[in-house]
Amino acid sequence: MSVVAVGLALIAAILHASWNAFLRTGADRLWSITVMSLAGSVICLPFLFVLPLPGDAAWPYILLSSCLQVGYSLFLVAAYRHGELGQVYPIVRGTVPLLVTLGGFLFFGEVLGPWQTLGVVLIASGIMSLSLGKTRAATSSILFALTTGLIIACYSTVDSRGVKMVEQPAAYALWVLFLFGLMITLAFIVTRRRLQIDLRSPVTWKAVGGGALAMLAYGLVVVAYAYAPAGLVTAVRETSVVFAVLIGALLLGERLTWQRVLACLVVAGGAIAISL
Repeated sequence: MSVVAVGLALIAAILHASWNAFLRTGADRLWSITVMSLAGSVICLPFLFVLPLPGDAAWPYILLSSCLQVGYSLFLVAAYRHGELGQVYPIVRGTVPLLVTLGGFLFFGEVLGPWQTLGVVLIASGIMSLSLGKTRAATSSILFALTTGLIIACYSTVDSRGVKMVEQPAAYALWVLFLFGLMITLAFIVTRRRLQIDLRSPVTWKAVGGGALAMLAYGLVVVAYAYAPAGLVTAVRETSVVFAVLIGALLLGERLTWQRVLACLVVAGGAIAISL
């Protein structure tokens, strides 16, 4: 695996954990993630006129992925309502490879190798340890986090099929992000009746910056795939679980207990084992 790929994947991991930290600290998290996503749509817009339009076969996947990402955002906001970054984030990220691996085993008869089996055991153990004890998150937060991971696994599966329907993978990703930003904005307006954005407020520009970080993190992973196998890139990318715990402790004042650190290292190790 090249140094370039490792560097890109590590930076993407830090950026992904960082925008989640921003979301966790927001006073109105639904507003924050809506403005972040809408900013992503604005950033995507110019590129949509440059890249070729996806063919008819790709649009069902693009629309379904966009809708699923709206659900992912809503459940993530709900998970952070009663849970800390160092609790929710590892559960969300760890659930994805766990469900994808178990789904392949249960529904498609895929045989689990020793690394995959070890990864499933480690992730399950890490998530269980984060869900138990005096410092555990609220039960509702844990359930929302697990559901968020399930939705991520679903749209990741959709994207893995849909991206094969287009000539330019970047066009697929840009259309998904563009429509997702519009859809979550519409969902916000339906639930809150209107979306107020004060361009003079520093909170607005922090949200815009968070949206740019989220897009950059996504883009760096895609670029890293050009330098190394996807499994290895994903393995390095999952170190974001550890970065989330450190950011939560250093910047958000969350408790950094040895139990939480160990649990997150176990989840990250399990995700890496599955990816390898």
